[in-house]
Amino acid sequence: MRDVIIIGSGPAGYTAGIYTARAGLKPLLIASSVEAGGELMKTTEVENFPGFPEGLQGPELMANFQAQAERFGTEILLDDVVEVDLKGDVKIVKTGGGETFEAKTVILATGAAYRELGLPREKELSGHGVSWCATCDGFFFREKTIAVVGGGDSAMEEASFLTRFASKVHLIHRRDTFKASKIMQDRALANPKIEVIYNSEIAELHGDAKLESVTLRNTVDGSTSELALDGLFIAVGNDPRVWLVENQIELTAEKFIQVEGRSSKTSLPGVFACGDVIDPTYRQAITAAGSGCVAALDAEHYLANH
Repeated sequence: MRDVIIIGSGPAGYTAGIYTARAGLKPLLIASSVEAGGELMKTTEVENFPGFPEGLQGPELMANFQAQAERFGTEILLDDVVEVDLKGDVKIVKTGGGETFEAKTVILATGAAYRELGLPREKELSGHGVSWCATCDGFFFREKTIAVVGGGDSAMEEASFLTRFASKVHLIHRRDTFKASKIMQDRALANPKIEVIYNSEIAELHGDAKLESVTLRNTVDGSTSELALDGLFIAVGNDPRVWLVENQIELTAEKFIQVEGRSSKTSLPGVFACGDVIDPTYRQAITAAGSGCVAALDAEHYLANH
């Protein structure tokens, strides 16, 4: 019987590992067989994580997180959790490798995946002109021509934010009206740097070492055109990874795991959640790490009181 099992790695999971290990709880962290380290493993330069003034690569940062967690005694298993039963006092976790573990507490740090457009070369050009995070990468596009794809609040917010750096921001939307709130629309549409391209979707990405242009397809008449770009920011939503627990635990309207206030406490006693799987708003490495700390402390207090 384990004191704590952490499902998922990334900044939230590894931070939860660091804190629970230092508390003597001997955590087992199940990190995934193919996606250990989370979304930052797909990121190139990270310049906004405190403590690294020169910046560093995303995979390097996650290697540091993992090494620190292991230093304090976190046991890391590179396998995938395929089934859980979290409703009882004893939490049961099963892996794809055929192992079954029991624990008094479980910390869910399964993250959220940025929704992709599903285009050829999209993954290849990620970090080379294609991005899902304006806060992370906007700085690299000073005085450049870029585009944002999407029609919700996130797209409006990203387009507005990116005008701080870019000389021109195209806002590409497949319909002729936005689903974003009126205040967010008004703010974006009033910005002279933002030009809206309605009734259009991206059909192709072009460029060798980095993004150079895109092919736009008109969603009304099917005609195509070329648009030269230095950067493309995709803001069409993200999908929290909750399939393991969606039938056992309370979720928000947006399908993120519901937690109590600023805590990590879920609707199930002894089950805690942290990182992007509870956060539709900020989605930063530093906020995920802080959330992992909260989950570890909540789990520690729960164990002390039971």
